[in-house]
Amino acid sequence: MRTRILAVTATLVLAVLGATVPVAQGAVPTIAGPTCEYRGGTVEYDSAAGVWNCVGGTYDGERITS
Repeated sequence: MRTRILAVTATLVLAVLGATVPVAQGAVPTIAGPTCEYRGGTVEYDSAAGVWNCVGGTYDGERITS
Protein backbone atom coordinates (compact mmCIF):
# COMPACT_ATOMS: atom_id res chain seq x y z
CA MET A 1 0.00 0.00 0.00
CA ARG A 2 2.79 2.44 0.87
CA THR A 3 4.53 1.69 -2.41
CA ARG A 4 1.40 2.59 -4.37
CA ILE A 5 0.98 5.86 -2.48
CA LEU A 6 4.62 6.72 -3.09
CA ALA A 7 4.33 5.87 -6.79
CA VAL A 8 1.18 7.96 -7.22
CA THR A 9 2.74 10.88 -5.36
CA ALA A 10 5.91 10.72 -7.47
CA THR A 11 3.84 10.58 -10.66
CA LEU A 12 1.82 13.62 -9.63
CA VAL A 13 4.93 15.60 -8.71
CA LEU A 14 6.60 14.79 -12.04
CA ALA A 15 3.43 15.69 -13.93
CA VAL A 16 3.24 19.08 -12.21
CA LEU A 17 6.93 19.79 -12.84
CA GLY A 18 6.61 18.73 -16.45
CA ALA A 19 3.73 21.14 -16.95
CA THR A 20 5.36 24.13 -15.25
CA VAL A 21 8.86 24.04 -16.74
CA PRO A 22 7.80 24.92 -20.34
CA VAL A 23 5.61 27.71 -18.98
CA ALA A 24 8.55 29.18 -17.07
CA GLN A 25 10.77 29.01 -20.14
CA GLY A 26 8.10 30.65 -22.26
CA ALA A 27 7.79 33.55 -19.83
CA VAL A 28 11.38 34.67 -20.46
CA PRO A 29 11.37 37.59 -22.92
CA THR A 30 13.35 36.83 -26.08
CA ILE A 31 14.39 38.81 -29.14
CA ALA A 32 16.26 38.11 -32.36
CA GLY A 33 20.00 38.85 -32.62
CA PRO A 34 19.69 41.40 -35.46
CA THR A 35 17.02 43.28 -33.49
CA CYS A 36 19.42 43.59 -30.56
CA GLU A 37 22.20 44.92 -32.78
CA TYR A 38 19.86 47.29 -34.65
CA ARG A 39 18.83 48.88 -31.34
CA GLY A 40 22.42 49.56 -30.26
CA GLY A 41 23.26 46.37 -28.35
CA THR A 42 25.72 43.56 -28.87
CA VAL A 43 25.05 39.81 -28.85
CA GLU A 44 27.18 38.00 -26.27
CA TYR A 45 27.31 34.37 -25.14
CA ASP A 46 26.97 33.62 -21.42
CA SER A 47 28.90 30.37 -21.03
CA ALA A 48 27.82 29.90 -17.41
CA ALA A 49 24.14 29.85 -18.37
CA GLY A 50 24.61 28.54 -21.93
CA VAL A 51 22.52 31.28 -23.55
CA TRP A 52 23.02 34.26 -25.85
CA ASN A 53 22.09 37.66 -24.38
CA CYS A 54 21.72 41.19 -25.68
CA VAL A 55 24.08 43.57 -23.87
CA GLY A 56 23.47 47.30 -24.07
CA GLY A 57 21.00 49.19 -26.20
CA THR A 58 17.24 49.07 -25.95
CA TYR A 59 17.03 45.34 -25.16
CA ASP A 60 19.82 45.12 -22.56
CA GLY A 61 19.68 41.82 -20.67
CA GLU A 62 17.15 40.13 -22.99
CA ARG A 63 17.74 36.55 -24.18
CA ILE A 64 18.52 36.02 -27.88
CA THR A 65 16.44 33.49 -29.83
CA SER A 66 18.22 33.33 -33.16
